[in-house]
Amino acid sequence: MSYAELHCKTNFSFLQGASHPDELVARAAELGYRALAITDRASVAGVVRAFGHARDLNFPIIVGAEVQPQGGPPLVLWATDRAAYGRLSRLLSLGRMRGPKGTCVLQWEDLHAAAEGLLAGMVVPRGAIAHRQGGHDQRPTTQTLGLFRDCFADRAYLLCELHRGVDDAGWGEELSRISRQSAIPLVAAGDVHYHTAERMLVHDCVTAIGLGTTIEQLRSKRFANSQRHLRSLPDLQKIYRTVPGALAGTLEIADRCSFRLDELRYEYPEELAPAGMIPLDYLKRLTWQGAKQRWPDGVPPPIVEALRHEFHLITELRYEAYFLTVWDLVRFARQRGILCQGRGSAANSVVCYCLGITSVDPERTEVLFERFISRE
Repeated sequence: MSYAELHCKTNFSFLQGASHPDELVARAAELGYRALAITDRASVAGVVRAFGHARDLNFPIIVGAEVQPQGGPPLVLWATDRAAYGRLSRLLSLGRMRGPKGTCVLQWEDLHAAAEGLLAGMVVPRGAIAHRQGGHDQRPTTQTLGLFRDCFADRAYLLCELHRGVDDAGWGEELSRISRQSAIPLVAAGDVHYHTAERMLVHDCVTAIGLGTTIEQLRSKRFANSQRHLRSLPDLQKIYRTVPGALAGTLEIADRCSFRLDELRYEYPEELAPAGMIPLDYLKRLTWQGAKQRWPDGVPPPIVEALRHEFHLITELRYEAYFLTVWDLVRFARQRGILCQGRGSAANSVVCYCLGITSVDPERTEVLFERFISRE
């Protein structure tokens, strides 16, 4: 038996998650999970630290996020490849820019436009059981399920999240029924907020902070128990024994998500260089022009040698667009009278001096470019 946790918040979900990304990764690896999805609230911020630790452990990370479209239940999105990650990032940026700080305003139309390559799990509110006891009916409507299926087609799933509640068996049956009627597969998930049960107190604390109250006054606003942690495989087998295929479904999703964070590279604007000229040639032209202005009587041989050395390393590391970006920012600022000065280890770059980014004369100061950028 194996398992991949698909719904997990870190402390980058402000005032919701109660564990650091590296703690969650280490615990998931220790428990023998196949993979761990980092799905912070409308954010991929926690993924970077999680991936760094996961790489050291050779442990797979699934990149995702939790969002909630207007008028719909929460959805957990997972990126299958590099292109899908780009669409997820743009979707989150769109939602963040629409609302006040801390919110993410999305419509179903936005999800439909970004859905290609994304897998999605719908979090079904537990109120479906309460309805049978006279409470409010929170079951997803036929229309909501239809919108969800239209958006994600065979990439749509329902999340079965059981936490040793008073009627887990009944809730599992209810979700299985919704799954059969909607033809949307049902998979297990943990709605994880911390890596071990002992962190429940920390979670209660940050919840109270978020609500401006005390832990004692949280009452129904706190989790009923400490089951929002990463649970052992034997525990998961017991909890989901009445929901056939729910655990195995997590592995299917993990196998469909091949994207790794180290596939990303800096992608600078193409307009940094004039049409018909590659960025490296443009950087060299600007630098030699600047060198002639710095030394109108002729560029000293040691400076020429230093520039050649720097260009060799810049070319090898493909940093030319970075230098052009900083040069463009400095030029923009100085054209508008904005105080601007390169500082720190950048002063060890003759290229930066020739571009006007720094003002430390390399003829008067012994500079070491590797203090600024090194192959290592």
